Amino acid sequence: MATSRLALVSVFAAAVLLGMASAATYNVGEPGGSWDLRTNYGTWVSSKRFHPGDQIVFKYSPQAHDVVEVNKADYDSCSIASPVATHNSGNDAIALASPGTRYFICGFPGHCDAGMKIQINVVPSANSLGPASAPAANSPVSPPPMSAPSSAATKATGFGALAAVMIAAGLMAY
Repeated sequence: MATSRLALVSVFAAAVLLGMASAATYNVGEPGGSWDLRTNYGTWVSSKRFHPGDQIVFKYSPQAHDVVEVNKADYDSCSIASPVATHNSGNDAIALASPGTRYFICGFPGHCDAGMKIQINVVPSANSLGPASAPAANSPVSPPPMSAPSSAATKATGFGALAAVMIAAGLMAY
């Protein structure tokens, strides 16, 4: 019986760790800023590593800003002529479902030109089951520095919590 309890505890610990590593939520600009004209988004994003399953949250005053997802050309020219999506709630959570680059700008006149724009590079997870791919010809040789999500990022632990409940129920059965 002690062996089966030890096995259950080991499974529980593994499930919690897997659940904690599954996704993160990043509040854009935090802890020192938000979606505003004062935040340096290049500096903010440089310390982050985004993976499929993560989400970014833009917090701002909807009377003063919005969030427009655009393509690369519109990002470079600060154009909102062909938006991919427009968000204006002031608390916009955007799922990063797959690897690739996403581009976001503020659509208010002059704001993008003043620096209210951010490029989010979503890279495959280390525990991804897909085949490894070689870096693109124009990508840097070394990956950007990895950092754990800061206090501005919240880990999602849905799988770990479910596993914990199931294991706890199993332990109570003994």
